[in-house]
Amino acid sequence: LQQRGCVIVEMNYRTKRAEIDIIFLDGDTLVFGEIKYRKNLCYGMPLEAVDKKKARRIYQGARQYIYERQIEEMPMRFDCIGICGNEWTWEKDVFEWING
Repeated sequence: LQQRGCVIVEMNYRTKRAEIDIIFLDGDTLVFGEIKYRKNLCYGMPLEAVDKKKARRIYQGARQYIYERQIEEMPMRFDCIGICGNEWTWEKDVFEWING
């Protein structure tokens, strides 16, 4: 992500009900990211592990993060970084995909 110009803000942010693996800036957009790893594809693609329940928890964690840091008027989105072996993918606006 850093090689693509992103700035990591925080890793492993936790609340009582949620955990966000990575929070970073992609340009002027604050991104809440879920990182999923798979050694191989026997159990499916990494992104398939982010279901609606997980998405809801990440969303709740993001709301808490925004509240704690008094962030206002900033573009935000939810991404998923999938790692499978030595390959990785970066899916942007993943919650639209999950809910769609």
